[in-house]
Amino acid sequence: MEISLIRHGRSRHIDHTRTAAKEFRHWVEQYDSSGVFVENQYPEFTRNKISAASLVITSDLKRSAESAVLLAPKADIISDACFRETELPALRNIPWLKLSPNVWLVLARCLWFAGYSRQCESKESAKQRAKQAAEQLIGYAQKHQSVALVGHGFFNRFIAEELQKKGWKGKRKSNAKHWHCTTYTLTH
Repeated sequence: MEISLIRHGRSRHIDHTRTAAKEFRHWVEQYDSSGVFVENQYPEFTRNKISAASLVITSDLKRSAESAVLLAPKADIISDACFRETELPALRNIPWLKLSPNVWLVLARCLWFAGYSRQCESKESAKQRAKQAAEQLIGYAQKHQSVALVGHGFFNRFIAEELQKKGWKGKRKSNAKHWHCTTYTLTH
């Protein structure tokens, strides 16, 4: 059995305007509702794995679903909110402090890993959801033999950890580059 974890493509939302924390929430919403850039070429390994998959799954976020269609236009695709990216906490607003979205992203993610989860899913809850997601993918793999999830960087890593705990073999960390794939296998 085989489960391939693929990270979505690069988001079309590319606004790098410095903002206060309050406006950063809006930036995240726009990022979540944006699609992805169509590339001239996609990694061959990724294309081969998604083509070989009997089932393709995505999160319900647009960048994940659009990426799956670009990689496998003829595939039947299941979309499920269970596979969404881990959320970012709401940051306290300091009106005079304006940073680029990338700095806010790093700051929010570091705080989230440290246990700060204001107005979002906690790290512990996300890990529990990843456990459920891994079990769901294993169920699909038992039925279809080969499945591909077009998901998100951090959440794919959490799923990979859960698969490895259950005896699946593959790279210790899933590839976090856009369009790249990491495959996990289980033999009986």
